[in-house]
Amino acid sequence: MRSVEVVEGPFVTRRQELGAASARSLLLTVLGEFVLPSGRPVWTAALIDLLADLDVAEKAARQAIMRTADSGWIAGSRVGRETRWELTEAGTRLLREGTERIYGFAADDRVWDGRWLVLTVGIPENARPLRQRLRTQLGWAGLGSVNGTTWVTPRVDREHEARRVLEELGLVEGSWSFVAEAGLVGDERSLTSSAWDLDVIERGYEDFLDLVARRRPRTDRQALVAQVRLVQEWRRFPLLDPGLPRELLPRRWSGNRAAEVFRERHALWAPRAQAAWAELARDR
Repeated sequence: MRSVEVVEGPFVTRRQELGAASARSLLLTVLGEFVLPSGRPVWTAALIDLLADLDVAEKAARQAIMRTADSGWIAGSRVGRETRWELTEAGTRLLREGTERIYGFAADDRVWDGRWLVLTVGIPENARPLRQRLRTQLGWAGLGSVNGTTWVTPRVDREHEARRVLEELGLVEGSWSFVAEAGLVGDERSLTSSAWDLDVIERGYEDFLDLVARRRPRTDRQALVAQVRLVQEWRRFPLLDPGLPRELLPRRWSGNRAAEVFRERHALWAPRAQAAWAELARDR
């Protein structure tokens, strides 16, 4: 895992984006799922109560809230001895982008036109930290690595995002991008298996399905906890799964069923989860 760079203003680490079940990651899920849609501030006590139901100790919950504030995503205001938190402009933008990615990924079933984006990157052989940053950021953009200098994706609309990565890393000069269809040499499924470890991704989907199948919330509060866990566990897949078209996936791909289950369970639990959140977050 790469080290976290110190930057000005709001920032996000790879650990948080991967959805690790840390207090801060769970807090971000709660903020994105309930605080963002309501547009209303939330009391510290409400966040701590819900995080306690998610097995987060009070000390860890308070630290997560303060660190999220230090990152510039939420801002607090004192009301007597209590504190209310609301999303900042940067926090709203961050969570809205994350929400769009999570739910857009679950619904994404676009028709593939057969074209590939191919990216060759000029990077020094001995620049190991730079290579790791390139791998991480292009992976986030959905590109897979065929070798140390060549990256591919059937999502040709990712070209602008890939260019931004190269600009940020100072690698535009000496790099090239091509959009083309496959020729007569080689097999596209073999290319896919070289660029991405689909077996690892599929095992992740199977684990997700096993976890979700065991959850049967009986009360509104249990539905609230189940909903947070559901989104928390799903949010890592837009980072791990490049979103390949069906033509390039194994015939029985667990990701298809996992996306269906995510949508079904989210819709099923949402009314009770929202009711429990409204009760928890009401003015005290």
